[in-house]
Amino acid sequence: MDLRDLPAVSEEMTVEPTLVSVNVGQPADVSWHGRTVHTGVWKRPVTGPQMVRRLNIDGDGQGDVAGHGGEQRAVMVYQLDSYRHWREFFGLESLEHGAFGENFTVEGLSDDEVCIGDRFRIGEAELEVTQPRVTCYRVGMRMGQPRLPSLLVEHHRPGFYLRVITEGQVAPGDEIVRTARGRHQLSIAEIDALLYLPGQDRERLTQAVDIPALSPGWQGSFRAMLASGPGLQARSPGGIPNGAAPAWAGFRALEVSEVVDESPTVASYHLTTDDGEVLPSPTAGQYLTLRIPGAGDPAPVRTYSLSGDPGRSGYRISVKAEPLGLVSPYLHRHLHQGDDVEVAAPRGDFVLTDDHGPVLLISAGIGVTPVLAMLHRLATAGSTRAVWWMHTTHDAATHVFADEAAALLATLASARSLIYYTAAGRDGAAGPPSGVHAGRLTAEVVTGLLAGALDVPASADAYVCGPETFMDDVGAALASVGLEPRRIHTERFGSRSAVNPGIIRTDLPPPHQPPGPPGTGAEVTFARSGLSVGWSEDYPSVLELAEACDVPTQWSCRSGVCHTCVTAVLAGETVYTTPPLEAPGPDEVLICSARPAGDLVLDL
Repeated sequence: MDLRDLPAVSEEMTVEPTLVSVNVGQPADVSWHGRTVHTGVWKRPVTGPQMVRRLNIDGDGQGDVAGHGGEQRAVMVYQLDSYRHWREFFGLESLEHGAFGENFTVEGLSDDEVCIGDRFRIGEAELEVTQPRVTCYRVGMRMGQPRLPSLLVEHHRPGFYLRVITEGQVAPGDEIVRTARGRHQLSIAEIDALLYLPGQDRERLTQAVDIPALSPGWQGSFRAMLASGPGLQARSPGGIPNGAAPAWAGFRALEVSEVVDESPTVASYHLTTDDGEVLPSPTAGQYLTLRIPGAGDPAPVRTYSLSGDPGRSGYRISVKAEPLGLVSPYLHRHLHQGDDVEVAAPRGDFVLTDDHGPVLLISAGIGVTPVLAMLHRLATAGSTRAVWWMHTTHDAATHVFADEAAALLATLASARSLIYYTAAGRDGAAGPPSGVHAGRLTAEVVTGLLAGALDVPASADAYVCGPETFMDDVGAALASVGLEPRRIHTERFGSRSAVNPGIIRTDLPPPHQPPGPPGTGAEVTFARSGLSVGWSEDYPSVLELAEACDVPTQWSCRSGVCHTCVTAVLAGETVYTTPPLEAPGPDEVLICSARPAGDLVLDL
């Protein structure tokens, strides 16, 4: 629905606003779809005066404070008019107050009347409107209506959060008095639509970020949309920066023009077209996806970071042969100069930003490949940015691209290099060569360096690639010395990190075939997980198939609104069981509400 379909903000409330019910509840562990969810969405009415405090109402709590708690989201409000709407929509006889997870059930205060920044006095408390409800699957779980998060947005009835300006007691029956009007008078319904629906208006987005009361998270989302250009396509967690289309659809054949042995275990493959066509330039830090028919049945799919100069006419990937791997040893044994290989277009959002601030390129082992491409880009551009190159590996024999990196660093006016050999001087091994430090580049070492000699400012961008524990530890170290979390970027070689809000974590096995008889439908390949699975109509969506296989997934609303689950489609097509409120970018899919329309390869 276009934003212009929204009603204008009325000057006066159409009914006398009243606090009808105060609802609280402590978080609990709830069984859901074979998992356990820690949630505070179950609220129950309480009688008599209740104390409203800066972070909560006495007796209340949130299970996921990252999404539903804190100063900006201390109190959730929902309206009786919306109760009446949903009773009719779902054919329900009655609904208990608190059924939508709200703390205040109110008469009046509709979402198309209340504005961000409005202030209200209720009893002894004064409160300020900060943002609409976060789209979250848990309200659908509470109501037994999985589509509810999407419907709340589509019907312009999300409800809203309040910040507590003055603590005090409130009680059912209290009059609600508006004491101030928010800047620019942007209603809850309009702010919600600006984020989640198509037809965004740049002028209204500019006004939104100029509302001091708007919560920082929503302000950040709107700033990103404004910065993304005329199309306002800011959301692209699936791997295609800024919603740009991939250079080509599906897989195409590229020729191996050269094979270079970088070390006993690492080989580089230079890829070009066989007719001399110039390949589209990737963004520094992106990866290629290869499909290798000869390495297994079905043909396995793997991703490899581009390691060469993004400005060159061809592509270079560098592959380490893992002793227990399926594909990498096959490539080392069977992929030769002149051979063809099936390749999907460059993708990935672990990319060097177009900025002028300091940059940290931090890697371990073969994790050097994407940051080396970034170093190439900086050197080719003659960048004046301050660059810190930090790398750790076992010894000189495993230090691939040492000379190449040193030559690139020498061309940069403000570059420093810190290399660590973990085996140097240990168990009789020779000491490190000149300019190399003995030991491991641990979180403690990084913390000491950044807090001391390196004097890296908080505005620096850090790009970290290596084993999972290395990236986790270094990322935490960077944050501990003051780097802004949004400036700490990591690249995962395998599956994406899971984002499953509220789910209590358990140790999951590696991705595997789903339980039960094999599916007889289309072949669904999870490229990052190295798994191909036959589709079965028993699964409502690709997301639920992935979960049955323990493939790490990212989601929040599970109903096609928030785009957290957006995933790049490397090959094939999908159909939506529930059309999303706003379509994702080219060659992307919202897996929470999609099924395969044939054989499908996903960057998952």
